[in-house]
Amino acid sequence: MADVTELLQRWRAGDRDAENELFVSVLPKLRRLARYLLNGERKGHSLQPTELIDQTYLRLVKAKDRDWRNRAHFFAIAGRVMRRYLVDQARARPNVMLVRLEDVQESPAGHGQKVELALTVDRLLDRLEETNPEWCRVVEVKYFLGLTDKEAADALGLKLRTMQRMWFEARQWLFEHKEEAGAGQSAG
Repeated sequence: MADVTELLQRWRAGDRDAENELFVSVLPKLRRLARYLLNGERKGHSLQPTELIDQTYLRLVKAKDRDWRNRAHFFAIAGRVMRRYLVDQARARPNVMLVRLEDVQESPAGHGQKVELALTVDRLLDRLEETNPEWCRVVEVKYFLGLTDKEAADALGLKLRTMQRMWFEARQWLFEHKEEAGAGQSAG
């Protein structure tokens, strides 16, 4: 099987065989990401990993012409697509339980993840993406995908210490801006 980066380039050029080979190659990792993200959803959540992967696949196919840099870039985008889909699902729910960002522990992802926290972080990440996309990708793989420091550094193609510094700085930025996000929500 070809390298993911090569498959991405061939897929962008219109090679249907590369598209099929690419998704067969990345499916196990996408399943793992989907299971992890869904594991953090509320009890009784009806969405299954297969449905989340299907929705992700449909959105990624639409973005075929994107300038895919490498495997890490692909998984960062796939993780973002999964995150946004889950956030959209949460927004559509009536009677959403809200929680303030400051009431959440340092590493909030996982069981019982609060909908409001995910929505707040999502809004903040949209802003962060505009000013510092590297920090945004670090937050996505650490917070939403739950990767360890080593896994995140590998996925992003960064040195471990660099990724850890970026994670610290990104979290600091998020906490500094949480009050603005909370005020924006209560006004909206």
